[in-house]
Amino acid sequence: MGKQMTEMLKGTLEGIVLAILVGRPAYGYEITLWLRERGFSDIAEGTIYALLVRIEKRGLVDVEKVPSEKGPPRKVYTLNAQGHEQLEEFWTTWSALTDQLEQLRKEGQ
Repeated sequence: MGKQMTEMLKGTLEGIVLAILVGRPAYGYEITLWLRERGFSDIAEGTIYALLVRIEKRGLVDVEKVPSEKGPPRKVYTLNAQGHEQLEEFWTTWSALTDQLEQLRKEGQ
């Protein structure tokens, strides 16, 4: 992934993770794998875990500790009502931004 893509991803990764969690509960490594399978190969596990801690502290997710077959219990994250609101705000902002960028691109042609 190029430097520009990495920088853009930093600004949208929270919204991306919230969008993943809207579909189903997940734990950190599972989210990382899902992203890597979809082409986000340069995302480090530590980046996802740090983001999950931030969104947990902000009250956007509910967390349940689930026993793991290997090692300590896993923290499974579920998007809650506040997280759904934040995701909706993300999509609204994303749509406005992409509309503005598309307009700018068209004007430049």
